[in-house]
Amino acid sequence: MGRCNGRCTLVGFCCLQLIAALERQIFDFLGYQWAPILANFLHIMAVILGIFGTIQYRSKYLIMYAVWLVLWVGWNAFIICFYLEVGHLSQDRDFIMTFNTSLHRSWWMENGPGCLVTPVLNSRLALEDHHVITVSGCLLDYQYIEVLSSAAQIFLALFGFVYACYVSKVFLFLRLGFQFEQRVLFL
Repeated sequence: MGRCNGRCTLVGFCCLQLIAALERQIFDFLGYQWAPILANFLHIMAVILGIFGTIQYRSKYLIMYAVWLVLWVGWNAFIICFYLEVGHLSQDRDFIMTFNTSLHRSWWMENGPGCLVTPVLNSRLALEDHHVITVSGCLLDYQYIEVLSSAAQIFLALFGFVYACYVSKVFLFLRLGFQFEQRVLFL
């Protein structure tokens, strides 16, 4: 039986992060949330860089990946605060998630588990290309689904950060040890 070292574990966490980020990207596309779409795209690129750095023994790529994970944790903490409306954050401000290009709605708002969506016809509040709805009967409100998604991203990022630091340190020591051995051979 083989055992999984730090490199193997980091690739596993990166694969889990990639799956979670792709899932999140799909639902953000369905909800027309442009800021999260951009952040998810950057995260996917950073995770691919982390996988490549791990497989190719490139500690600089792992350090860049670890730095990105710190920013990613901050972004997800912001998302949690946004959906829980902490402080002065409010979901009524469309420009935060959509860059003021469309109506901001989480896809989970209308399609959450057990939600019953009822359109409000002839409402003066509706824009030309949007409709006003009422949502009731949800087993879990969309805010909490978004918060759980961000919390999972933070959890994966923290483990990825620890393993990226560990593996990059091992790579640096291996490189230093290899250079030391070469110098000793030439003496």
